[in-house]
Amino acid sequence: MTTKSRTTVAGFCFAGILAAANAAEPIKVDTKGVSAKILYEAPISGGHLPELKDKYKLRITEISIAPGGHIGDHNHLGPGIRQMTVGEMEYIMPHMTTTYRAGDYFFETGDISHRVNNKTGAANAHLLFEILPADLKGASLILPRDKPAR
Repeated sequence: MTTKSRTTVAGFCFAGILAAANAAEPIKVDTKGVSAKILYEAPISGGHLPELKDKYKLRITEISIAPGGHIGDHNHLGPGIRQMTVGEMEYIMPHMTTTYRAGDYFFETGDISHRVNNKTGAANAHLLFEILPADLKGASLILPRDKPAR
């Protein structure tokens, strides 16, 4: 890996992760019909990026949203890739709305407020591949930080 690539990866990792969270604090984001299951979690040992050692972890979470369900405005504590695995969802950002379907994937920086709706008659599911603070015990979902509360 080149120095430029390492710098880019390190910058990506740090961009959305600098915020700290109280893991014992309950989720305050408005949700309906949502279930989440952490499938895998591992510390980032550093490897070719020793500056990450013991500071971050990779987490894979499966999120399922029932028909008519939603996740209200929120941010995440870290960046990551999302992949739709079942059904479809409406993904609403401040200046753009996209419908993602099974097989689609996209990147989230974590620091841009968004919300998700399942407007279909069937449950959907997607995977979150996130880089998070190593000591985070709870959800990466947090109240929006980039817009005032309503």
